[in-house]
Amino acid sequence: MVKLGVNVDHVATVRQARGGHEPDPVTAAALAELAGADSITVHLREDRRHIQDRDVELLSQTVKTRLNLEMAATEEMIGIALKILPYSVTLVPEKRQELTTEGGLDVIQLRASLKDQVATLRQGGMLVSLFIHPDLEQLKAAHRVGAQAVELHTGTYCEATDETERRAELAKLESAVRAGKKLGLQVNAGHGLNYRNVREVVALEGIEELNIGHSIVARAVLVGMERAVREMVALLQGR
Repeated sequence: MVKLGVNVDHVATVRQARGGHEPDPVTAAALAELAGADSITVHLREDRRHIQDRDVELLSQTVKTRLNLEMAATEEMIGIALKILPYSVTLVPEKRQELTTEGGLDVIQLRASLKDQVATLRQGGMLVSLFIHPDLEQLKAAHRVGAQAVELHTGTYCEATDETERRAELAKLESAVRAGKKLGLQVNAGHGLNYRNVREVVALEGIEELNIGHSIVARAVLVGMERAVREMVALLQGR
C-alpha cells in the first residue's frame, strides 16, 4: 500500500501572510497524523518564507510518525539537519524567485558535492533522498552519490494539458520507478499531486510514498485538516 506523506508548508504560508501565530503547522501535522498520514514533510527554505526554524524544532519533538525535512544542499541546512536529526532529509533545488520547487536536482552536475553531503547526512543517521526528474541517468547518479531514496518529480505529469502528453509522462514515471527499484533505491514521488490526478500514480507498482501538500492544505481550508487527509488516504487505498 502506498504511504502518504503530508507537507504542511502552506499552513505556515497562511500564517506568515499576517506574521502572527495562526494557523500553526505543528498543530496541522498532529491532525494529519491522527487522520492517517504516514509521515510529515516540511521544507525549511533559505529565505524562511513559510516554515521557520522553530517549527522544525517543535516538529522534531512532536511528530509521532516520521519527519522528513526538505532542504537545499547547503552548509547551513546540513548543519540544521544534523542538529534536528529528522528521520529523513530530501535534498531539493532551490531558487529565491520561485513560487515553489520548480524541478529536480541535477545530480549528474552536482555529483562531487552531493556525494560528500549525502555521506555527512547518512553518518548522522538520517535516510537521505534526492528530489529528481524521472530520468534514468539522474537515478543512476543518485545511486552513485549514496542516496538511499529518491523522490520523483511528478509536476510535468500533473501539468500535462492533453491525454497524449499525460500518458507519456506517466510512462516516464513508471520506467523511473522500475529503474529505481532495480538500483535498490526507495522510490517516492510528489509535486502537484491532487485529488483528481493521484490515482494513476498510486497504481504504479513500486512507489512507496507520495508527498502531497498544497492540495491537501487547500482542501483543509474548506473541510478541515483531518477530513482532507482522510480523503487522500482513501484515494491511496483505492477507496
